[in-house]
Amino acid sequence: MTNRTSHTADDVKQKAKDTAADVGDSARETAQNAAGTVRDEAARHAESAKDGVADEVSDVASALRKAADDMRNGSPQERTFGQIAGGLADVSESIRGKDLGEMANELSGFAKRNPMLFLGGMALAGFAATRFATASARRDEEGTEEPSPIRTASSVHADRAARTPAPGHTPATPPAPGGTS
Repeated sequence: MTNRTSHTADDVKQKAKDTAADVGDSARETAQNAAGTVRDEAARHAESAKDGVADEVSDVASALRKAADDMRNGSPQERTFGQIAGGLADVSESIRGKDLGEMANELSGFAKRNPMLFLGGMALAGFAATRFATASARRDEEGTEEPSPIRTASSVHADRAARTPAPGHTPATPPAPGGTS
């Protein structure tokens, strides 16, 4: 009977090992599925953020292009705004066309090749983001839109025209202190 008991004990041990291995395999598979789900969800969020950034850059390019259109044709400002708008449009399309890994590698390479330019660009981006966030918060509090900080050539011309007297018109002189006019 000891032989039979020993054989039964070995069977129970083997069944316990098999069950433990099955539970371990099941837990590992469940963990891998959960990790895959989290990875997929993170990739979706990252892709959404990337598209949001591309949209914002595209909007800035459109605003600069509109500002350039409002300026005097052929002026240095018009050409500069047009070039910046074109460059930002290219950046926007580049962002849309690359995956996040490619973008991270390119950004890392650029930072290694041009550390001062990279740091300056990051500082400028930080200032711009802060200004944008502050303006957005102010707009939300007031419930009105803030006027555009970009002054067009036509608005500058209108301001000058309002301050310049019409030809043949002499502005009235204020009376002298203590005297009569």
